[in-house]
Amino acid sequence: MTKKILITYYSWSNTTKQVAKNLAQALNADLLELKVKDDVFSPDMYETSAIAKAQIKTKNFPALLTKLPEISQYETILVGSPVWSGAPATPIYSFLKQITNFKGKLATFYTDVGSAGDYSKIFKTWAAPLTVEAVYPKEKNILTWAKEVIQK
Repeated sequence: MTKKILITYYSWSNTTKQVAKNLAQALNADLLELKVKDDVFSPDMYETSAIAKAQIKTKNFPALLTKLPEISQYETILVGSPVWSGAPATPIYSFLKQITNFKGKLATFYTDVGSAGDYSKIFKTWAAPLTVEAVYPKEKNILTWAKEVIQK
């Protein structure tokens, strides 16, 4: 039986989307884009960062418009996100809180324009009670990393 893989992601500028699409194609994985209402974030990167910081501070995370598939059919879920001020994009929190009963492997990859900051630590906190198998190390080839996660 083939190991079923889901690659889910949120992308603000389409950078994470492109990485996720390439991974899904290379791994023969299902692909799920997390969407929120168009007016949740600004087209301006700095305004979006301020909005996300406020969401985290007030714990008022955006609702997802995306209907999730039956998560139990997957052995591995790879979650992709841009790094916003050292943290995952806030729609990732909303997704993780909807999959708290997931029994398979969970790992995350990210795209950034500088530093990942506390991305790994915050992702793991948001994912609780789930265990995060791996966080993509930027210095490694992402496809090689993903294949290693799946084979564990």
